[in-house]
Amino acid sequence: MYTIRQSGFHELEAKKSRFLCALERVTDEERARDFVRQRRRIHHDARHHCSAYVLGDDGQNQKSSDDGEPAGTAGAPMLEVLRRNSVTNTVAVVSRYFGGVLLGAGGLTRAYGGAVSEGLDHVGLVERRPVRIVTTTVDHRAAGRLENDLRTSRYHLADVDYTDRVRFEVHVDDSDVTTFQAWLAETTGGAATVVLGDLVYAEG
Repeated sequence: MYTIRQSGFHELEAKKSRFLCALERVTDEERARDFVRQRRRIHHDARHHCSAYVLGDDGQNQKSSDDGEPAGTAGAPMLEVLRRNSVTNTVAVVSRYFGGVLLGAGGLTRAYGGAVSEGLDHVGLVERRPVRIVTTTVDHRAAGRLENDLRTSRYHLADVDYTDRVRFEVHVDDSDVTTFQAWLAETTGGAATVVLGDLVYAEG
């Protein structure tokens, strides 16, 4: 899955109608609804404020609104663009200023979907991938070499804590945990203890 790299704004014009797309990172429905209300206040003179959002680590929570446009011509194509790009934790709001020329169902679908598609291109996407927090502990004699090996490896060293022993927190792709454990055992000669922690989502 992906999410937007940053919040942003993009404008598309179609037959004199202006379609202003705003994109925002959100993690729950209330924040998504707040953002829709915010866009309504900012562009209070726009005729429609159509919206779509996808939430959840697997994009399981999805919703769209045509906000008075013909059914299926606005929110649905906006949502389809988010789904097609595997985007989650994102809300899109397209505010439309009518330009006096009727676009028809096909024209509206292309304009609303196009506004979101171009908006995603404008703000950029970043991959979200599941990583396991792995904690490994060694004595001070082995710590220097292990730290150097971790920093030059493909694994992400997130934290180092020097106390009576040295604790390393490493973020490992969830599908790569077994390989990491084997690498660690070989690197430390079996001296490192390993504790598997929570599954979180990393970006990049």
